[in-house]
Amino acid sequence: MENAELIKALVQQKYTEIALQDKEVNQASCCGSGCCSTEVYNIMSEDYRDLEGYNADADLGLGCGLPTQFADIKKGDTVIDLGSGAGNDCFIARKETGEDGLIIGIDFTPAMVEKAKANVQKLGFANVEFRQGDIENIPVSANVADVVVSNCVLNLVPDKGRVFREIARVLKPGGHFSISDIVLVGNLPEALQKDAEMYAGCVAGAIQKDAYLQHIMENGFSRITIQKEKAIHIPDDILKHYLNQAEINNFKN
Repeated sequence: MENAELIKALVQQKYTEIALQDKEVNQASCCGSGCCSTEVYNIMSEDYRDLEGYNADADLGLGCGLPTQFADIKKGDTVIDLGSGAGNDCFIARKETGEDGLIIGIDFTPAMVEKAKANVQKLGFANVEFRQGDIENIPVSANVADVVVSNCVLNLVPDKGRVFREIARVLKPGGHFSISDIVLVGNLPEALQKDAEMYAGCVAGAIQKDAYLQHIMENGFSRITIQKEKAIHIPDDILKHYLNQAEINNFKN
């Protein structure tokens, strides 16, 4: 899983499948509390349903937190969502900006962009748009955004430092970001590190927490605040495909 282009092709293939599959099938496998699950990619999702602006058609259970909840989005802001999927976080952000704001969703997978565009067309929002693009080269001009948000996406990107440089480029002077992501504290077993499904599920692409924060600091950001942390528990029925029982016990410790 070391070749950057191979990783990107894998991610695009997996998220195309997710975008095209039946929504009921997708949600049936979602199990964020750490119980049984059939897919790696949605074991850490959080419940959006109580947030204003929530749209069920845009919720594919792919996030690992609620970054808009901490984003301090104000009326009239321009917000960019990196890895926007079917539009879930964009529609939450749009509730905060109101009609005078602008929401730009960026996603690497064309099928996801089409799904998001269909959702925004149904909602009739004139100030939410979706663009296909690589967040290592965000298809947005410099100094555009008041706020950048992203939900469980940067771990899928091979060059995380480059993404933070791009975030700095597209933000206005004094702008800020709110990102929810997966990081490591301790070592990930080799069997998990090398597996394609674990990468597409946001696990194998995660880096050490200290290294992640270092990428942010090295790319021009200050006043970095960790606003919430939680442990991610990979269910045993997934782990048993990669590890024996002794290895599972050691991993949990």
